[in-house]
Amino acid sequence: MEPMPAPLYLTRSDPRRNMARFYALSLEPTLFGEVSLIRNWGRIGARGQIRCETFEQPEAAAAAFEHLQILKLRKGYLPKTAIHATANGTECDDVVYADD
Repeated sequence: MEPMPAPLYLTRSDPRRNMARFYALSLEPTLFGEVSLIRNWGRIGARGQIRCETFEQPEAAAAAFEHLQILKLRKGYLPKTAIHATANGTECDDVVYADD
C-alpha cells in the first residue's frame, strides 16, 4: 500500500478582480478502516466551506485527491505550505455543506 499524500493548501489571488481564494485537501483515516477526503475552500481569511467524502479503498481516495489537485492547478491555484485541511476545528461528519 502506498503512503497517503500530504495535506495540500492551494491559493489563487488576483487583486484586479478582488479574488483571494484558498482550496485545501487532505486524506484522513476513519475509525472503520476507510479514508476520508476532506476538502475546504473559500475566501482567504474566512472559514470557508467543507465537504467530506469517505472511500472504502485508500487507492480510490488518493486518486480523487490527485484528480482534484490537477483540476485546481489547471485553474491557476498555486501550492502553499501544506496544512491540515480542517485546521479551523471543524469535524468531518460526511455532510456536504455546499457544492464546489
